[in-house]
Amino acid sequence: MPEAVQKEIEQGGVKLVGLEDFRQADWIRVMPLKENRDALLESLLDVGEAAVISLAREQGATLVLIDERKARKVARDIYGLQPIGSARILVEAKKKHLLPDVASQFQKLRQEGYWIHSSIVETALREAGEI
Repeated sequence: MPEAVQKEIEQGGVKLVGLEDFRQADWIRVMPLKENRDALLESLLDVGEAAVISLAREQGATLVLIDERKARKVARDIYGLQPIGSARILVEAKKKHLLPDVASQFQKLRQEGYWIHSSIVETALREAGEI
């Protein structure tokens, strides 16, 4: 993940939700961008999303985790990346038996102030076989 996303997570808002889990996750590598940030990209998106796209391009990655709709569109349509969101991660985790269910995870996210459109949640629950 780019340093900009690490900073966003560590700022974490009022509740600092998930911060301790993030700090203990030894599988996450935080990487600086080698190139100067793309001003045009940052004018379209927030700093974290722009950094995710930039780092993916530097690393030759094609798959990026982005939830915000506009950023997903920019990543896909302009940069040819394959964005996936948190909902897809939860569904895949359930399919791999890493989570017992998806619904409770969405409930936790919403309780902590993380907004995901209800149509995305419904689609994910359907794909997970929960509705």
